[in-house]
Amino acid sequence: MRRQRQAKIVATLGPASETEEMIEKLFLAGVDVFRINMSHSDHPNLKSRYDIIRRIEKKHSRPIAVLVDLQGPKLRIDTFVSEEVTISAGDTFTLDMNEAPGDETRVHLPHPEIFQAVKPGENLLLNDGRIRLEVTSANDQTIETRVIFGGVLSARKGVNLPDTIIPLTPLTEKDLADLDYALTLDIDWVALSFVQQPSDVTEARAIIGDKAGIMVKVEKPSALNYLDDIIDQADAIMVARGDLGV
Repeated sequence: MRRQRQAKIVATLGPASETEEMIEKLFLAGVDVFRINMSHSDHPNLKSRYDIIRRIEKKHSRPIAVLVDLQGPKLRIDTFVSEEVTISAGDTFTLDMNEAPGDETRVHLPHPEIFQAVKPGENLLLNDGRIRLEVTSANDQTIETRVIFGGVLSARKGVNLPDTIIPLTPLTEKDLADLDYALTLDIDWVALSFVQQPSDVTEARAIIGDKAGIMVKVEKPSALNYLDDIIDQADAIMVARGDLGV
């Protein structure tokens, strides 16, 4: 029997909540959907959690939805000569294809697709948005920027380009393998990360078909330019406020 309320509660399972006892407690407390984050899960872990959820569903004769959240592309800078560097507002900072360790003036960015897409005037964020750079020039080897908000930077920090449509598929090799396995389990929902435009959803739909609902995570401001069309392609929308807020 379904719960008689319109709002649904989604809970993300983690190391502290993956036992059968705890998952059942969460369900009895009101959880309708359990989210499994594939950034931190492998296939045996997914199967274990899925089986627990289905046992609880059968025990209580009440439907429980399983949402598999795909990791999506991860964009990161490379390493530095020292453990960390400090860059300051007003400085010039370069991201390039040179694989040598970086310093306070430059760093290797191992993502050629970014060099193809970024344009002067666009923002480039590092370290979860703590450091903001403005692109002043770009070619296929070098991106020159001016530091707007500086700070401390260390190896492998994330890169976010909120204004830029990057020519990347939202489904990496890992995502495709995770999706292929998840669809054998009769899951209910797949969450797509890093959706930039409607064609990203169409690509996923061609694989998923009607085997699961597609939930699009709106994480990039550039996706808002296509929001109506993305909504038309998706079954549900998740607003990723953490990523949109940087």
